Amino acid sequence: MCGIHGQVALNRGAKLSSELVRRMGDISVHRGPDDEGIYVGTDVILGMRRLSIIDVEGGHQPLSAEDGKVQLVCNGEIYNYRELKSELVAAGAVFKTGSDSEVILHGYLAWGAGVVDRLNGMFAFALWDGRQNKFILVRDRLGIKPLYYYRDNDVLMFASEIKSLLQNPALERQIDPAALEEYLAFGYVPAPRTLFAGIRKLPPATRMEVVGGQIRLHRYWQLQGERTDRGIEEADWNQRVLEQLEKSVAAQMVSDVPIGAFLSGGVDSSAVVGLMAGHASEPVNTFAIGFEGGPVEKVYNELPYARQVAELFGTRHEEIVVKPDVVSLLPKLLWHMDEPIADTAMVTTYLVSEFARKHVKVILCGVGGDELFGGYRRYLGNHYAARYRQVPAWIRQRLIRPLASRLPADRHSRALSTLRYAKTFIESAELDERKRYRSYIELACARDRKALMTQHPAGGADALDRAFDRSGDMTPLQTLMAVDLQTQLPDDLLLLSDKMTMATSLECRVPFLDHELVELAACLPDHLRIRKGTLKYVLKNALGGLLPEDILHRQKRGFGAPMGAWLRKELAETFDSLVNQRRVEARGWLNWPVIEEVIRKHRNQQADYTDLLLALMNLELWAQIYMDGQAAESISRRLQSAA
Repeated sequence: MCGIHGQVALNRGAKLSSELVRRMGDISVHRGPDDEGIYVGTDVILGMRRLSIIDVEGGHQPLSAEDGKVQLVCNGEIYNYRELKSELVAAGAVFKTGSDSEVILHGYLAWGAGVVDRLNGMFAFALWDGRQNKFILVRDRLGIKPLYYYRDNDVLMFASEIKSLLQNPALERQIDPAALEEYLAFGYVPAPRTLFAGIRKLPPATRMEVVGGQIRLHRYWQLQGERTDRGIEEADWNQRVLEQLEKSVAAQMVSDVPIGAFLSGGVDSSAVVGLMAGHASEPVNTFAIGFEGGPVEKVYNELPYARQVAELFGTRHEEIVVKPDVVSLLPKLLWHMDEPIADTAMVTTYLVSEFARKHVKVILCGVGGDELFGGYRRYLGNHYAARYRQVPAWIRQRLIRPLASRLPADRHSRALSTLRYAKTFIESAELDERKRYRSYIELACARDRKALMTQHPAGGADALDRAFDRSGDMTPLQTLMAVDLQTQLPDDLLLLSDKMTMATSLECRVPFLDHELVELAACLPDHLRIRKGTLKYVLKNALGGLLPEDILHRQKRGFGAPMGAWLRKELAETFDSLVNQRRVEARGWLNWPVIEEVIRKHRNQQADYTDLLLALMNLELWAQIYMDGQAAESISRRLQSAA
């Protein structure tokens, strides 16, 4: 696990700078505080910062072969490296280290660029083949590890973090209006865009090749819209799912340093912990986060469930309690994120990571289970919309919809949260599948975004439309889940998981996103994903012998913070100091009267605009850091003094 970065010449005579590449590594030292390395060639410079996990003493990078003509830097872990190494050694390869990354190097010599098809893991790597003057940049199938790039006429730069690219003084810091529109829609910026004009994300499952100054992108893996095999019995599906998940957990426990797990007490994290306990020679280290105080504690505090699971499997369990003063952390976290994001899990993930890092260097988490097995309420939309449309139209239009429009919207009490879901569903039930799904996930619809923004980028398909178009021959439910796998998962959940854990020099692994498990889950019949309103039906059945019923079937909560409640009360003044008429109009990106109306409705509980308000607040904080050049520490001090 580390951060990688470097430069590649696109034209003869292009000037590369080893000093710049070293600065790129210095700014991302948190990704790899244990070691650093650099290779300087005529047409390429490769750099890395290393967090030593496997072969702690001997796994220095860059790795080289063929008398130094082939060079590699890799961020991530290859979980099947032992099997690949045995195969390569049998074919005559001579390994210099015990590092898992070295199998990429020898695999490339044996199989060419197709080595990526043989890898099971999370990775982002850069390889220079001096024999052919070819440069290869690769990101893993699900986008677990981030990778960015920027090019001008002469040089391609790449890095694990945007802040490394920004060490180039020639790179102008300008906002991309199309990316801003997507940010206001989703609360994150989907690949390939970033909020910085000119800087791009390498999409998941993508290989970039640079030969003769020409850049080509190739998608090497795609989740197929396979028709499900109806001949397999339900019990067999249960067994297959459990066996594949257990195989993934066992493979991802390989480490030469202390390891642990995040534990929320939900199905996914509890499953990971339970399976880890079955393969561990000593108690598993588990870490949980909770909240205290008033109604927020009742809705968001999951510590009792985490304790229950910890006691069940005899873990070494540690907890941390979060209070509303965490807003002072936001500038620091947004500096680490590189881009703004409207996901409160950023805060909780960082805090529990910081806490866990005192005890372990590697953590396993349950990210991905919802996207694979049908864990989000929005996946019920098509099922209930069909039933709703059986109600006579005049009743829907004259009675139900007017009543729904008057329902309160608040996610911070269980009763009002249920009404909020009902309100959202009724208002979208008449829409087609794609528009209905947008209504569930968008922070601001197209009409509202047009009103919000002062600049309007050229129209065209956005990331969500492109993901829908790629879904191919899938059922409606499979399509929704495939869309999430291509958008929210890599560009929100996995991105914040990587950035917030690496901010504390902690490696995070995601057993649910083993690509073999993902491919197995893609073949599940819809009635095993969701049955009679029960989400994750097959996963819960598969785990029936491992987890108790009250954990398997309790109400789902996300891994976020109660930001909506805080924005109305404890954090209202802080928000107003950041998002106000003076600042908004000075930026020139957004229209203040529209924002003012959103704030009024949220505070009067006429609507729940938590995510949009958080997006606006984080956008301003990000702009102060990355556009204005203010230090995150000074912004934090200012926020604390104003609180």
